Amino acid sequence: MIEAVGLHKSFGDTHALAGLDLDVAEGTILGVLGPNGAGKTTAVRVLTTLTRPDAGHATVAGIDVLRHPSEVRAKIGVAGQYAALDELLTGRENLRMVGRLYRVSTSDVRRRADELLERFELTDAADRTVKTYSGGMRRRLDLGAALMAQPPVIFLDEPTTGLDPKGRLSMWDLIAGLARSGTTVLMTTQYLEEADQLADDIVVIDHGRVIARGSADDLKRQVGGERLEITISDAPWLDMARTVLEAFGEGPARVHEEERRVSVAVASHDGVLTRAIRELDAAGVHVDDIGFRRPTLDEVFLSLTGRGVVEPAEVEA
Repeated sequence: MIEAVGLHKSFGDTHALAGLDLDVAEGTILGVLGPNGAGKTTAVRVLTTLTRPDAGHATVAGIDVLRHPSEVRAKIGVAGQYAALDELLTGRENLRMVGRLYRVSTSDVRRRADELLERFELTDAADRTVKTYSGGMRRRLDLGAALMAQPPVIFLDEPTTGLDPKGRLSMWDLIAGLARSGTTVLMTTQYLEEADQLADDIVVIDHGRVIARGSADDLKRQVGGERLEITISDAPWLDMARTVLEAFGEGPARVHEEERRVSVAVASHDGVLTRAIRELDAAGVHVDDIGFRRPTLDEVFLSLTGRGVVEPAEVEA
């Protein structure tokens, strides 16, 4: 439903896109993950006809983005990083206005607006002006506006930026529901947990190109298998704990001094935990906690890019 091949876009000396390739299957959620400046928003702007690429081509719902932009716009809904709403209109009026812009019939506009207000739990606030809405309510209304014409493809550019944890979870439920109903979703995000929870497939973008792709589990396997991790009682024993664990692992151990944690990649579970406990005890290392865990997407991202994701500051929803 969405395909991009060799997209390039520069702004002066800045190469926002440097040969970006991606595709999204019908009825799935693609999570586009990357730090600030990676090219996520520029990619969305190209795919939604708001920016022309310098090179490459793209199609949405089988329609060429450059040759037939108006036809593409009729097939998509877009919710950007900031809610695109008229604050002087009510929630109901905003939805009806968007429906008219999509040339939805008057009767269908009214029906559809009422359906979306109920779906997004905004019925009680439907006739209040948007300037009185909280951040979370604006986000839900903005997503509702993107769905007014029931488009088969939705682009969500960092849809939960600025939401508190409760608001973010509510938005996650709504986005997951879109895919269950058959809508194709491309979602950019800086929240690693968001990609892990929602996306059927994830692409990691850095410096304007895809550097990795797969499910969350696929990407975690690229970093390595499970890790044996311990938390010790006394920080002065961290070096000894590292020495002991490295005898059981593959490669160097990672030490987190503030949390008094040491971890190392291991090939298998077979007898490792028992032997590690025995060796640590013999070395005089007092262990508060020990166990196996999978790599996190944070670790995947750090391994792939050499830098972390800078998450936007959260505000009250």
